[in-house]
Amino acid sequence: MTLQEAWIRMSVVKRLGTQRATGIIHTLSDRGIYSSSELANSGLLPEQVADFQHINQHWLSASLKWLEGENCHLITFGSNFYSPLLAQISCPPLILFAEGSAELLLSPQIAMVGSRDYSHYGEQYAQVFAGGLVSSGFTVTSGLAMGIDGISHKATLEAQGKTIAVLGSGLMKRYPSCHLKLADRILGQGGTLVSEHLVTAPPLAANFPRRNRIISGLSAGVLVIEATLRSGSLITARYALEQGREVFALPGPLGSTTSEGTHWLIQQGAYLVTEPNDIAEQIGSGLTWFPTIKVSESLKMPPESESDASEAIICAPDSEVELPFADVLANVEYEVTSVDVVAERAGQPVPEVVGKLLELELAGWIAAVSGGYVRIKRASHVRRTNVLI
Repeated sequence: MTLQEAWIRMSVVKRLGTQRATGIIHTLSDRGIYSSSELANSGLLPEQVADFQHINQHWLSASLKWLEGENCHLITFGSNFYSPLLAQISCPPLILFAEGSAELLLSPQIAMVGSRDYSHYGEQYAQVFAGGLVSSGFTVTSGLAMGIDGISHKATLEAQGKTIAVLGSGLMKRYPSCHLKLADRILGQGGTLVSEHLVTAPPLAANFPRRNRIISGLSAGVLVIEATLRSGSLITARYALEQGREVFALPGPLGSTTSEGTHWLIQQGAYLVTEPNDIAEQIGSGLTWFPTIKVSESLKMPPESESDASEAIICAPDSEVELPFADVLANVEYEVTSVDVVAERAGQPVPEVVGKLLELELAGWIAAVSGGYVRIKRASHVRRTNVLI
């Protein structure tokens, strides 16, 4: 039995955590024995041993045959191309089948998701944000579904960016069929198709909600363009929150059912975004795990783009970013906030606050306007004090 086959067999064993499964695989591969007795000695229950030994041979053979193809990869937990971010989630997949660029899975990613039923407004802004994220150096990750997912993939490709599609079916059973050509375009432009399922797995309804945890797990943040209150995009947003990722939501027209979900997310604390740079700023100010991501030379921003600070992805941890007077900044809103209100919220004398506001303005965190100040830059480590005025 090859090591690839052992990983595939272990992936179908039920009720077995990823860390434990990985340890068992390494132990058995060192011995070169995968007998039922060895599996039982490693701690597997009888029904788990049966799962391993009696995998559907057609599925197994098809998957092994598929892996012989060009740019077809089996990415196992803890291996070189397994995303460090994905490894951090509570239930990471044991294996991933990937077609295309495996290295792209290690690039900085933003997930773009939304409803299958979309409006012209959602289509327009999905295109705007996809293009802007490409300009900021991000890979756009989505689910190849109809609607906003597909629009996001297409807009990324049109902006000459790279995109990752995470499927809820096997890679030989790409779904939906209307996006077969789009999947080929993704591969043709250096992107990646990914699935945790054996390559012959059909697109079962139960697969798609769990697929969403991979979309968010690969990404530094999730942008919800449009969503009804029953949209699967809210499942992705929930996974993102559980995984400690940033959640961004695009506000829409009042009364629009396709924006009810994004408005609800904003009410729950998601970041309201109006332009792509809002995301680049927030990710730059809050991420401390970007330095662990390996990025190939081909995926880096060209030198002429690196000088544009507004478009750059800032990877410095918060401790290295000089943030003066966070207690005062936390009380300046994105709408006009008077000096008296800031002083009262911060619990500090007005003369002292005026001096701090001036320094914050010079540092580019706020802007002086008629009637007070407005915040113009986000910092994830700044939180408004709980004072109601």
